[in-house]
Amino acid sequence: MSKLSFDQIFMNLATDLAKRSHCVKAQVGAVLTKDTRIISVGYNGPPAGTHNCDEEWPETGCPRDARGSCSLALHAEENAILYAVKNGTRLEGTTMYTTLSPCLPCARLIYSAGITQVYYRFSYAEYKGLPSDEGVDFLNRFGVKAHKFEEQPDGIGLHF
Repeated sequence: MSKLSFDQIFMNLATDLAKRSHCVKAQVGAVLTKDTRIISVGYNGPPAGTHNCDEEWPETGCPRDARGSCSLALHAEENAILYAVKNGTRLEGTTMYTTLSPCLPCARLIYSAGITQVYYRFSYAEYKGLPSDEGVDFLNRFGVKAHKFEEQPDGIGLHF
């Protein structure tokens, strides 16, 4: 019987975490790991205890900033990094799994935190209609291995 790889497990978890998001526009999840251990998780949304966009603005989502992004929410990558740092976790040499490739501001944060590898499921550039994934380009330029996640057949099921 074949087993899911840890990469597949962590990406599946990021996908499940995205479903926790209260964002009306996009749901994104992130998982931070070291070796084969989960050290932090996050999903996009406002800071804890402030509001929930899907409850306050169910039709339109929260107000937009000058770039057309959520003005009140933290990105999944930010939430995962902030939670880890808040709890005293060192991030050097960690790997991040995220459902959407990092935007440029998140890429700068990922690089600065010492994360060395990023797997993403979908392209932020494609989602936003941009010509390239600036965040991925930034990470790769400065030595963080950022690449699109290649789905693997899970091989899980009943075998008689």
